[in-house]
Amino acid sequence: MECRRVRTEAELKQAFDVRKEVFVEEQNVPMDLEMDEYDASVDACRHFIAEEDGRVVGASRWKEYEPGTAKLQRIAVRKPFRGCGVGRELVLAMERDAASQGFVRSLLDAQCSAEAFYQKLGYSTESTETFLDAGIPHVRMSKNLK
Repeated sequence: MECRRVRTEAELKQAFDVRKEVFVEEQNVPMDLEMDEYDASVDACRHFIAEEDGRVVGASRWKEYEPGTAKLQRIAVRKPFRGCGVGRELVLAMERDAASQGFVRSLLDAQCSAEAFYQKLGYSTESTETFLDAGIPHVRMSKNLK
């Protein structure tokens, strides 16, 4: 499996296809909430894809949240590939990329069902209470990158 930064519009479309499948079709997130200004182009955000045997199986993105802090977002893995390390590799690839850009901390809003997954990757829960994002319970989590 290879995780890499999206460089072309074709790769960006493949990332969107994964996100639509996972968030819009599976989790019933409205399309207007799933897509935003950070999806306008390859350069609007730092998008990533995970590819296995020539097929894009996962997607994610990160953006600057505040100086020194990267916010990881839209981490999606196609159902048949969950539990195979795809999500982990996407997170690690984004963390490496953010660190290479001088970011020292990352944060994310995790679906509560994925909280333990992120804890295994070194994230700590910051939220004292859950909150809804697109109707799905979430918690805020963070991790020092350096």
